[in-house]
Amino acid sequence: MTRPEGTTAPGRVSAGVDAGASLTKLALRDGEGLQLRLERGDALERIAERIVEAGAERVGVTGCGAAALASFLEGRALSVNEFAAWGRGAAELLEARAGERHLLVSLGTGTSVMLADGLAVNRIGGTALGGGTLLGLGAALLGTDDFAEIAALAESGSRRSVDLLVSDIYRPGEIALAGEITAANFGKLARLPDGVVPEREDVAHALMGLVGENVALICAGLGAAHQVRRIVFGGATLRKNPSLVSILHQITTALGAEVTFLPDGEFAGAIGALLLAETGT
Repeated sequence: MTRPEGTTAPGRVSAGVDAGASLTKLALRDGEGLQLRLERGDALERIAERIVEAGAERVGVTGCGAAALASFLEGRALSVNEFAAWGRGAAELLEARAGERHLLVSLGTGTSVMLADGLAVNRIGGTALGGGTLLGLGAALLGTDDFAEIAALAESGSRRSVDLLVSDIYRPGEIALAGEITAANFGKLARLPDGVVPEREDVAHALMGLVGENVALICAGLGAAHQVRRIVFGGATLRKNPSLVSILHQITTALGAEVTFLPDGEFAGAIGALLLAETGT
């Protein structure tokens, strides 16, 4: 992937930070290249120290933790609108296709859906389902809030042993719906014989189905309402999470959308904050 080409002069350093509820994303650039770094959401002081050590002259901050991070940077940070940062960073990552009208979807702790139309980026909807849902339900149902572990479990599981399907409640031909469609997320758990416990892998995959199916349906509906076919997905919830990527792709394409997944999409907000800080906007 071609890294963003900015305006930083040789020897000058700039940074952008997207400080989210679960994770903090850092983009740091000098005249030689761009470094991307991911930290926990509570690592703001460590991120600030890294920026100061690097000698960054221009720093853009965005996200729910932006104000707290700015307090560690002693006035050297420019606060950037979160959706503007996401739009700018995504446009850079999309390169040649950035100008096409599309939905831009940020899957973080929750999910935001933005309409990108030229230089204008506006939030038009979203859902509370996202990475925070996976962590919370992972802790409750799987005994772990380690995101990488949940994603790895899901990759080897099958949600069809956990989710109730249309074919589980209707005979063929009784209803005009495909039998493989989910009728109720986690619906089979109430029908298991006493003492039977589903495999952790299957529960993890069902969690991805819960988030992925509903995000995909919301995005497809918003796309239809705004007459947009192209949906661009990014955000840290997709990082090393092939099960969720697959579900999103399957459902959105089945509903007639054209799907793109941003390379390094978890850093779109941080890259956008960096670029906006460099231009002073």
